[in-house]
Amino acid sequence: MDNSSGVGVLDKAVLVLNALEAGPASLAQLVQSTGLARPTAHRLAVALEHHRFVHRDAQGRFILGPRLAELSVAAGEDRLLAIAQPILSQLRDLTGESASLFRRQGDVRVCVAAAERSSGLRDTIPVGAALPMTAGSAAQILLAWEEPDRLHRGLRGAKFEAATLASVRRRGWAQSVGEREQGVGSVSAPIRGAAGRVIAAVSVSGPLERLTRSPGRLHAGPVIAAAEKISEGMRRTAS
Repeated sequence: MDNSSGVGVLDKAVLVLNALEAGPASLAQLVQSTGLARPTAHRLAVALEHHRFVHRDAQGRFILGPRLAELSVAAGEDRLLAIAQPILSQLRDLTGESASLFRRQGDVRVCVAAAERSSGLRDTIPVGAALPMTAGSAAQILLAWEEPDRLHRGLRGAKFEAATLASVRRRGWAQSVGEREQGVGSVSAPIRGAAGRVIAAVSVSGPLERLTRSPGRLHAGPVIAAAEKISEGMRRTAS
């Protein structure tokens, strides 16, 4: 099968990246695995290094660079939003409450998609809003499956405890009652990527006069179902 795109320099650069997919390589190993002339392989590897598609390890060998990981994250976010938006709208219509999607960015969680209740009293979280990781059911979800060290650091100053996160892991969903904002409740569930890692949280939120003091009793089922639909969509697009 001819894998040529007709753009020679691009095809040769892809040969270099494909060779590095197998692991670190010296220049001699790159030449051997790509079949490129030594000067060509060196020129392309150094150019790719300039643009951060290639990096060097401690032994000076060429390895895949951080720019590829950054693009992978961006592509994952785009897929996530495309998959999640119609499901958020369905979740809003089913529960009658605003639905949101959160991703963790450092010490905050960011609303990356939302489907708001169209009328009446509602909890409005604009897309792009950064909320603390110390309160709210989405924060519990995004922290509950972290590595132990990060989990315990995340509990500093939090309005929930380690026992709360243990319950979240056991039942697969989280709820909050006035944690982030007085009079507001929420229910969240984890969205998992292709490797099973929690990559986001889907939530519904609204006033306690509708969600009651036990919002999970009302909405855990539909929120979990929405999270599973989004997770399955992410797995399908990654395969």
